[in-house]
Amino acid sequence: MKLIIQIPCYNEEKTLHLTYMDLPKQIQGIDEIEVLVIDDGSTDKTSELAETIGVNHIVRFKNNKGLAKAFEAGIHKALELGADIIVNTDGDNQYSGADIEKLVRPILNEEADVVIGDRQTNSIAHFSFFKKRMQKLGSYLIRKLSKTDVKDVVSGFRAYNRETAMKINIATDFSYTIENVIQLGFLKAKVISVPIETNKQLRKSRLFKNTGSFISQQLTTIIRAYANYKAIRVFTTLGILIMIPGIAGFIRFLYFYFTVGGEGHIQSLIFSTAFLNGGLLILMIGIIADLISTNRKLLEKLLEFNKKDKWNKTS
Repeated sequence: MKLIIQIPCYNEEKTLHLTYMDLPKQIQGIDEIEVLVIDDGSTDKTSELAETIGVNHIVRFKNNKGLAKAFEAGIHKALELGADIIVNTDGDNQYSGADIEKLVRPILNEEADVVIGDRQTNSIAHFSFFKKRMQKLGSYLIRKLSKTDVKDVVSGFRAYNRETAMKINIATDFSYTIENVIQLGFLKAKVISVPIETNKQLRKSRLFKNTGSFISQQLTTIIRAYANYKAIRVFTTLGILIMIPGIAGFIRFLYFYFTVGGEGHIQSLIFSTAFLNGGLLILMIGIIADLISTNRKLLEKLLEFNKKDKWNKTS
């Protein structure tokens, strides 16, 4: 049983050694533990440090591509290297290496396909009250959309079995965490959460400039990811919402037409026609989007078969 711990890094020269030294060297039930660093176009000496401290594998990007691309590249490389279990952690030493066993144990016991660390954000001192509330609200929303029971959906501390890792496809350029949970839900993967500890914050997050930027980016990701799998539901709902004012305006016109005459109320008819046409257009777009969504699912299946053909071990 081979475990690969992947660490996406961008300019983590000051913290990578702390993360690496904290990683477990052995876990009961695991025969091999290897470490993979994905250098996301760092301009410092992250890669050189990784070589010096003894990291087993390094993937280097020529320029910064973002966390989502680094995560996906790490998953692909870990599969290529024959990983049975893949753990993703951060290079800023946010997560405790001792908790990696908590992530892999349910997978070893065949109790889960994916295990996500719950940082118990209410207890994190450097999180503001507003951030804690938004994290809680966001996690609740994603749980409902994905039909999973993930308590901390933006936690990057997570473990995957090989079978599930083969199915992962990331489309966003921002952060993979939310999109991945929604995808796992629609794949019917068994996803569980385990409580974990976090270390003292050594640097501020580089994912977003401010809370407003983070919220807008994540909302965009949620809508896109959900629409990828439930396009007809999203566009039907939107189309009906747009048509409701049109129907109301049309009823208003008919009321005045049959009571006091239609003269002077033609604006209600114009208003209604515009909204009804807009709603019908959205519904037609929904049908097209649903066909594209079906095509995406077929393509993801083909990609999974391709990965298995390319990376499955022939022992």
